[in-house]
Amino acid sequence: MFDLKTILVAIQQIAGERDISEDRVREIVEAAFAAAYRREYRTKNEIVRARFNPKTGDLSFYQVKLVVDESMLQPEGEEETGEQYTEDESGQKKIKFNQDRHIMLDEARKIRPNIFTGEELEFPLETKTEFGRIAAQTAKQTVLQKLHETEKENLFNQFKAKEGEIISGIIQRTDGRNTFVDLGKTTGVLFSDETIPFEHYRIGDRMKFYVVSVEQTNRGLSIVLSRSHPRFIVKLFASEVPEIAEGTVEIKSIAREAGSRTKIAVASNNDSIDPIGACVGQKGTRVTTVIQELGNEKIDIILWSDDPAAFITNALAPAKVTDAQVRPDHSARVFVPADQLSLAIGRDGQNVRLAHRLTDWRIEIRSAARPNEIVEGGSSEPPETEHTAKNTIEIQAVVSDTHKTESEQAGIDTTDESSESA
Repeated sequence: MFDLKTILVAIQQIAGERDISEDRVREIVEAAFAAAYRREYRTKNEIVRARFNPKTGDLSFYQVKLVVDESMLQPEGEEETGEQYTEDESGQKKIKFNQDRHIMLDEARKIRPNIFTGEELEFPLETKTEFGRIAAQTAKQTVLQKLHETEKENLFNQFKAKEGEIISGIIQRTDGRNTFVDLGKTTGVLFSDETIPFEHYRIGDRMKFYVVSVEQTNRGLSIVLSRSHPRFIVKLFASEVPEIAEGTVEIKSIAREAGSRTKIAVASNNDSIDPIGACVGQKGTRVTTVIQELGNEKIDIILWSDDPAAFITNALAPAKVTDAQVRPDHSARVFVPADQLSLAIGRDGQNVRLAHRLTDWRIEIRSAARPNEIVEGGSSEPPETEHTAKNTIEIQAVVSDTHKTESEQAGIDTTDESSESA
């Protein structure tokens, strides 16, 4: 029996310092004792397991054997490879039988009648706790290795849970076109194609980022961040609009050209709640907070509709639409007053382009006064490219109706485009 108090204090201390659960630290201590025991008293082929009783301080050791049958074993006379497993022609793993590690099913059932193949059978070993220098060093290495592995696993799990969420970080350094962000316990990377165009990142600045992916690689933890991802805007609105967080208001789709302009289509699951008003907020406070986080990127909040013509009409806001005719080939011809053409098309075709991505309908703008004439720049772009698809998403989420006055106060009704585009 060990000094129970000493071991428990050590477990608690390690758990606190390393931010690891006491149960996991105890498992690591047991693995260390098992490694030392095998090194000192058993053969390297054996599997040894140790169990520490935190109530009594007793330490028990067991030899572990895997239960197998003939169907799981390599055929007799097969060429030796030195490996514990081989694969047959069908790709199924075959075990090289080792009496120190395996036991046949019929023999195992003499000891435990209800055991099956693939299960483990434990054989008690004599408790010995006197270890030489080499065995003690083996135990120490086992503890350090498993603590390191556990810390890596915990860190990965901690950030993996934040995938698809917003996280705060401090700009650490830039390397070429990429920016590295201090996330506290680790570092994330903001690749150049995940930045907002023309946005500057100064060392020491604290900013918000969308977590695109978290992966464990041979070189360590890889955390890819973004400020241009369309879901970054979705999450920003969710943090500012309680109705979105609660699911009462849903963002149905979003189209974004980062740093310039975004359109979001919103709907409400409650007839008494105006989804656009919820997103805009009193005197535009909610949407303004989002806009400021994005460096004054313009945001159009429009009402989603399951009627394609109505949805397309709304998507072309702030332009006023006279008529929208949808066709079987998933295209729409939209007619607007002559003085609304520039606004409907937008600067460099941006408004009609974003409306196309938002609705997933090809859109052709025409003048209501000259319906048979094709308008230059009035057609939305062809099918999505990889780049444009990245900045367009459909979501089952959030909101929508119009509070024109509040929208104008918030600066989201971009009516200045008619003069800019003319």
